Amino acid sequence: MISKVKNAMSNLVGGMMPHGHHHHNHHSGGQTCGTDSLPPRFPYGRPDFLDLTPELLQYSTEHASRPVLTLKRGSRLPWQTGYAEAINAGKSMLNEDQASCEKVFVKKPSGKHRNSTLLDQNGDGTGIPLHFWGIFDGHAGSGAAIMASKLLHHLIRDRLGEICHLLENPSSAPPICLAKNGSPYQAEAKKGGAQEPEDPDAVSDASVRFYMEKVVSLESLVMGVIETAFKQMDDLIEKEKSSYAISGGCCALAAIHLMGKLYVANAGDSRAIIIRNNEVIPMTNEFTPESERQRLQYLGFLRPELLGNEFTHIEFPRRIQHSELGKKMLYRDHTMTGWAYKTIVEDDLKFPLIYGEGKKARVMATIGVTRGLGDHDLKVYNSNIYIKPFLSCVPEVKVYNMDEHKHGPDDVLVMGTDGLWDVTTDKEVADAITAYLSCCDPSDPMRYTLAAQDLLMRSRGVLKERGWRLPNDRLGSGDDITVFVIPLAGHATKHVQ
Repeated sequence: MISKVKNAMSNLVGGMMPHGHHHHNHHSGGQTCGTDSLPPRFPYGRPDFLDLTPELLQYSTEHASRPVLTLKRGSRLPWQTGYAEAINAGKSMLNEDQASCEKVFVKKPSGKHRNSTLLDQNGDGTGIPLHFWGIFDGHAGSGAAIMASKLLHHLIRDRLGEICHLLENPSSAPPICLAKNGSPYQAEAKKGGAQEPEDPDAVSDASVRFYMEKVVSLESLVMGVIETAFKQMDDLIEKEKSSYAISGGCCALAAIHLMGKLYVANAGDSRAIIIRNNEVIPMTNEFTPESERQRLQYLGFLRPELLGNEFTHIEFPRRIQHSELGKKMLYRDHTMTGWAYKTIVEDDLKFPLIYGEGKKARVMATIGVTRGLGDHDLKVYNSNIYIKPFLSCVPEVKVYNMDEHKHGPDDVLVMGTDGLWDVTTDKEVADAITAYLSCCDPSDPMRYTLAAQDLLMRSRGVLKERGWRLPNDRLGSGDDITVFVIPLAGHATKHVQ
């Protein structure tokens, strides 16, 4: 087993690909077995809003020139959103990033279509407006990323529809308990009918109840809806893999504007920042083997069978040699932030659950992100050890109250896959955006797309003899790059899709 892991790690560290966790060879040879004859859930393509011709779609796959795709002049996205993308430098045949930008309406579900996930419709345009932006960084294929880009916003809309009556009364705290059948509309249906008898065991003294009940805000209820929608999306990918070919997995980053608040949900290593009055406000944390070390180690400690008798949950500064048995070495486990010494025993010779540093850190020598969608069949190289139990599909959700701030035309939310951020810091992005927008005509509807294009080209660099290079001659990003630039003042103006 150790030799298998060494082979996998040599592929990762050998420099073949800028971001090893996206490389197809990291997965068990049996991962796609039996799926060749299945149809894809959705055909490959670029985001619908780019409106590419077949010729442009083919052109978008050219690794040698890595063309930058942007919105056509005259195209409109909600809020005059800007967008740009470019394919990788050759690590995968197709661009495995996907994106979506939609305006939908939240409304009470009808009896006939309570589960309308697959219905791509906004009805009559009535209801509570919801704006959605999503970027999905695929790995080991684009199937999961494409499916999530088509369906996640529908899942969020439908789940919010189930609490629509609460959204319509934002001044009231959500009830702790809904009707017995789980429907929030049961009380409406029974108006005029006999009331259910009160529970004799219920606490009737209001002063006692005050100390026993936790007040839950509507904001935190919306956050929970988004979290459960991500889980539902992940379950749907797993379910439909029996009928469709849905390759790989994806990191998922979504921004949802609802009732004056911006909810940013992140599962993976994509990133979003708000730039307001030249100030940078991070809206995401990246989820990697290093940032989630203790969660992963704790799971390995609780369920050692998931380690397949090949890995240890304990971390050491380096691999242990057999000759070092009985010596004391630095270590840390799931309970520790710092390091201590322990006596090396036979079990410690197993390969560590988390190995490597920075962008080369891997879970079980295989994958470099710890949250996302899909990857249900992902195994350790040439083994039967599944990695999915260690990968979480639950996003971290952060909230930005739009109504508490006044936004100018240069205040934006920037969302990007790691292809952007691997070579560009938050401050560099903010400085570039501020400088570019200050030179643009505020009335130009393309200004945010041009700003997104400028950001992308700064990270991609220029092709030279020694690869894609930045102006300082550092290596540019060789990954797929996707960028949204979303003006925060956009919600205050009327723009149709």
